[in-house]
Amino acid sequence: MRPHGIATLFARIDTWRATHVSERMFVLILAFFVGCLAAVAAFVLHWLIHQIGTLLTGGFDASSFNLLYLVYPVVGILLTMLFVRYVVKDNISHGITRILYAISQNRSRLKAHNTWTSVVASAITIGFGGSVGAEAPIVLTGSAIGSNLGKLFRLDSRTLMLLIGCGAAGAIAGIFKAPIAGLVFTLEVLMIDLTMASLMPILVSCVTATCFTYIFSGDAALFTFTLDDAWTLERIPACVLLGVFCGLVSLYFVRTMGFCEGIFARLNNRPYLKLILGGLLLSLLIFLFPSLFGEGYNSINLLLNGQSEDDWIQILNNSLFAGQERLLVLYVALVLLTKVFATSATNGGGGCGGTFAPSLFIGCFSGFLFSRLWNIYQLGVHVPEKNFALMGMAGVMSGVMHAPLTGIFLIAELTGGYSLFLPLMIVSVCSYLTIIIFEPHSIYGSRLAKEGKLITHNTDHAVLTLMQLDSVIDRDYLAVSPDTELGSIVNKISRSRGSMIPVLDAAGSLLGEIDITKIRHVVFRIELYHHFTASQLMQQPPAVLTDSQPMTTVMKTFDDTRADYLPVVDSDRHLKGYLSRQHVYTQYRRMVADMSED
Repeated sequence: MRPHGIATLFARIDTWRATHVSERMFVLILAFFVGCLAAVAAFVLHWLIHQIGTLLTGGFDASSFNLLYLVYPVVGILLTMLFVRYVVKDNISHGITRILYAISQNRSRLKAHNTWTSVVASAITIGFGGSVGAEAPIVLTGSAIGSNLGKLFRLDSRTLMLLIGCGAAGAIAGIFKAPIAGLVFTLEVLMIDLTMASLMPILVSCVTATCFTYIFSGDAALFTFTLDDAWTLERIPACVLLGVFCGLVSLYFVRTMGFCEGIFARLNNRPYLKLILGGLLLSLLIFLFPSLFGEGYNSINLLLNGQSEDDWIQILNNSLFAGQERLLVLYVALVLLTKVFATSATNGGGGCGGTFAPSLFIGCFSGFLFSRLWNIYQLGVHVPEKNFALMGMAGVMSGVMHAPLTGIFLIAELTGGYSLFLPLMIVSVCSYLTIIIFEPHSIYGSRLAKEGKLITHNTDHAVLTLMQLDSVIDRDYLAVSPDTELGSIVNKISRSRGSMIPVLDAAGSLLGEIDITKIRHVVFRIELYHHFTASQLMQQPPAVLTDSQPMTTVMKTFDDTRADYLPVVDSDRHLKGYLSRQHVYTQYRRMVADMSED
């Protein structure tokens, strides 16, 4: 069917549903389909990653290192870079940050290609050994499915935001078979407000995605965990300290990731140099520490299910450390420290993947390292390493994502570890409270927060973030040049709807403005019409706004200056129009009412 025919079909369906189906019921129906499609995308991506990984590394000898670890990651990044550069022709990295940007700055609209391109790109990257996660690409895919379904039926931005939340929640629920984690992820990370109108669609999407994932893959879970040693109150000090340790590890992860991204950002105009730098660094790290190959879920399962040194040393397989039991702690510590560089090199070099899985990976290694050192040096009552590896996953995820509820429920649902619910809460909360001292925003929101473009649960701030400066600029103005005589200015005043006449130079740059209310003493004196020019009558505005300023800054400027009108200019100081305090406040009150009507 041709695109025009598809559009016509959807238009007919939309006309029929407007008559026979209520808006709320229709959103629930769309949430069901979004959850279903998100589960399909998650299954396809993980199947592709598994098939590529098995094909490339299935015959490796576990007792020694393999030189192909130096080759595969570079090939994967190169193929991904070529796919993005010549097929996608758009930036698809930083999936969750891209979702947050779409919600706050693009009326919750994601591009159509985001429904599949991230799946292909991340499958190539991770299958060839890229040290990133598949979760963020799937979350972007699910959110794009929700956004584009909503656009097909011409739904408003508010409903598109909800469908984006449904897609993200369905993606998380489908990947991990964890519906509650999908719900709280949407609330904590994407900042979708929990109202009765939003709760049911998100739940429908989560449950649908989880059920379809069970249909596709059976009861198998990404991680397996069996509780052999029940938690006791004597371990509270160790749990608190583990939480603090996870918070510091999270801080290291976030800061180091930002530093590495800054280095690769300087090479944006030299993609092949980025490829060489990222590929060489990634290949070297994977060669030294094969646990960094791909998502690393096999290593996580080893630590979650190991009982003794004989089990844990399997994590040294394929490395230069293979069989050297005494180097286990050193190896785990080095992998923990280098994982962030491997992840940064993968994405910075041109690969595609997220930081969701790396935070789980680092968390598991952090929990194991902490508990192993605790037991070796007998710092307190003996603690089971596998339990603390599990709690470390929740701790680092809570710190990196600033999402303690997501960390708690995801790990509890993922492993059936509800018997450790209380220690999971202790570790997650302590980790969050530790990192919040140093980093006020998550790894996903920090980039947008610096630009004032991050949605939060604060209604005032959220409304100002969603309000687009460009949409409230009044471009209907009549300007004059600095040598325009008063007679001509009066003629402009008679045709102007505003109280300000801007004075512009030949290039359209703002020189000043004439306040009509302040020239009454001369405007009616015809004999003065040739004695005054615009340059003599103009004054400097109380403040000049730029079109790149966030609305929070705009509102503060209005409050500080008490002006009724302020000019808006671009980066070259060319006038774009005027902003009316009354118009801005009217739209602000309307948006607050819309957000609060549920």
